[in-house]
Amino acid sequence: MKTLEQLAKFCAIVAGVLLTLITLSTCLNIIGRETIGRTAPGDFELVGVAAGAAIALFMPWCQFTKNNIIVDFFTAKCSDATNAKLDRFGAFLMAVIFAVLAWRTTLGGISSWTTHTTTMMMGFPEWIVYALMVPPFVLTAVIAFAQTVTTASEGAAA
Repeated sequence: MKTLEQLAKFCAIVAGVLLTLITLSTCLNIIGRETIGRTAPGDFELVGVAAGAAIALFMPWCQFTKNNIIVDFFTAKCSDATNAKLDRFGAFLMAVIFAVLAWRTTLGGISSWTTHTTTMMMGFPEWIVYALMVPPFVLTAVIAFAQTVTTASEGAAA
């Protein structure tokens, strides 16, 4: 789990850098628009591309730290053993969901690459966004599966 933790942290740091760059780009464009009346054409496309990649890059850390949205209204009064089983089942579902997301994102990226799809204003190749999203989705699936197995083995040992 230590290696997965380091990879998840790295992804989160890259996501933070992307969000910082988005913020700086937006600020520069606002300043440029208000002072000299010019902005970078299509800057919103880069913001969208970077935001999509950043969201995907935050997913492994979110899963590793188990900070996904949890609705425990119905399980608050359940025993610890029941909650542990439900958590393990939830981690398994997350593994399956992110494996499917990685698979479908890969297919979308391949399709975008073969059709040479680009953004409208800047002509930025869309396959790059897909390529940036697949590794964090795979990592999130691996982390969730590891949590399923680790939690199961801890539960069996107790």
